[in-house]
Amino acid sequence: MAVYTEVSDEELEAFVAAYDIGEVTSCKGIAEGVENSNFLLQTTTGSYILTLYEKRVDPADLPFFLNLMDHLASRGLDCPTPLHGRDGVALRSLCGRPAVIVTFLTGLWPRRISVAHCTGLGGAMARMHAEGQSFPMTRPNSLGLWGWRPLFEKAADRADEVKPGLAVEIGAELDFLETQWPRDLPSGVIHADLFPDNVFFQGDTCSGLIDFYFACTDFLAYDVAVCLNAWCFEPTGEFNVTKASAMLSAYRKVRPMSEAEMAALPVLARGSAMRFLLTRLYDWLNTPAGAMVKRKDPLEYERKLRFHAGIRGVADYGITL
Repeated sequence: MAVYTEVSDEELEAFVAAYDIGEVTSCKGIAEGVENSNFLLQTTTGSYILTLYEKRVDPADLPFFLNLMDHLASRGLDCPTPLHGRDGVALRSLCGRPAVIVTFLTGLWPRRISVAHCTGLGGAMARMHAEGQSFPMTRPNSLGLWGWRPLFEKAADRADEVKPGLAVEIGAELDFLETQWPRDLPSGVIHADLFPDNVFFQGDTCSGLIDFYFACTDFLAYDVAVCLNAWCFEPTGEFNVTKASAMLSAYRKVRPMSEAEMAALPVLARGSAMRFLLTRLYDWLNTPAGAMVKRKDPLEYERKLRFHAGIRGVADYGITL
């Protein structure tokens, strides 16, 4: 989440008037994340999230995202639900941007990740994958394997500004991934961005998943690999085997993984690290100076990529098939 577009009081009041949610009492920008403009909206009936979709989001993808949230919520998964106006329409326009209001989830995202958090995440992710199997829409992963090289090409000329030799390292890794990427693993709807700030907890209990704007159709195990990177490394850089085992154990209790999926995790984790290295690199070099957004260090994922490149098999993570 972030704020790129400012909304005037008059524009906001006119927008909210289309809904049966009372009158606006406050609206505050949310600085976390990098993709869209987000606001905590307070009205006389409660709290909501207002999102304006910025340039990186293809408006043609928005029905997939919004319908997916409606579907998962209807199946009992705790996630934001788009509000529909009196005319039945959820997706509208505000300040020249596509915009939507969604329900507000209670809970906090974990600043210090514990083993219990990893357990809660694993179960919630597996339930999302299971319930997503009945979702009829599909969306290719635009930030999957075949999107990485075009994204790199947009930043390659300046990559060495971040670290000398980074461009050569990324190019060689892309060559590896394009030849070694697995085929024919179980697929379905994945979140593709289940970082700690997109998972809410009340105590040690997962209370909801948010921010489905990278959701797509891809290998289910790729979502697991994203979470290995996002949840199972310590701030000092070490991989935490206990957290990884807890997450995978909870996941597999809800949705068993095949031997092929487990064996593919090192390459999938390597690819996940590449995806976030590239998007962070691009954003590091191109985020507007005045944007109310915190840039994220791309080299964190370069270090994770190097770690996974040294893994020979899933057993090196301390995980048994």
